[in-house]
Amino acid sequence: MDFKWLHTFVTAAKYENFRKTAETLFLSQPTVTVHIKQLEKEISCKLFERKGRKIQLTDEGRAYLPYALRLLDDYENSMAELHRVRQGYCQTLQLAVSPLIADTVLPSVMKRYTAMNTETEMAVTIFESAEIASLIKAGEADIGLSCLKVQSSSLTCHCLYKDPVVLVAPPDQRFMADKEIDAKEVLEQYLLLTHNHPDYWDDLLRQVRVTFPFVRTMKVTQTHITKRFIKEGLGVSFLPLSTVKRELAEKQMIKIPYQSVQLPYAGAYAIALYENKKEKKFLDFLSHFHF
Repeated sequence: MDFKWLHTFVTAAKYENFRKTAETLFLSQPTVTVHIKQLEKEISCKLFERKGRKIQLTDEGRAYLPYALRLLDDYENSMAELHRVRQGYCQTLQLAVSPLIADTVLPSVMKRYTAMNTETEMAVTIFESAEIASLIKAGEADIGLSCLKVQSSSLTCHCLYKDPVVLVAPPDQRFMADKEIDAKEVLEQYLLLTHNHPDYWDDLLRQVRVTFPFVRTMKVTQTHITKRFIKEGLGVSFLPLSTVKRELAEKQMIKIPYQSVQLPYAGAYAIALYENKKEKKFLDFLSHFHF
């Protein structure tokens, strides 16, 4: 059996349209028809029937579809495993990483670790910090890199670093020229972009409103979008210093002194199951990495 026939079949089953199937697979429509006929001949049953200008699965086609999907999945997994062996990998480490960490420290971590551990295949999936502990418990990831500290009897949670939170604003010439920048003036002029970090915002916002009850806010849940808004002059925000170092150095943003309250620190944490040993090398590496 040719796996191309199976691929054509499951695609045609999805769209129930040979023209759309041909466009999706970059085949001619006659080739799609040939693939289906060859598969039907191979398994001795009719997979589709025509209803006017449309096609739909027969009862046999619907019954065969989950097996076709399983065959394709097994084939693709076997090929992936062969590629892993050819590349010299002897194990895979699944990382669940928060967007903020993925966009800041993760690239340098991965560059160093993969260069030193060529036998380990790394797989990185991005999840919100609030989801990561559950993924580790469920065995869907080996190690989590999260912005949230977790307390669980079944998980280890190591603090990787503490990042000071700073108030940053657009490069407004009035503020850049004034050495005595008044945070009150900045917060009066701009929207305060909030909740771009999963940990500190609720407490910090309450404290800010005690001192500046007039402050106007806009909730923006992603740090990279917050930074884009700031650079466009839409607002200001309290962000971890590591996330804005480049923008501050390139004067795309400016740091505003804020002394009304003690600003928090944003943490980054490595999370894993207590009993797992495969992750020890990576966790040891993280514990000695200079963030």
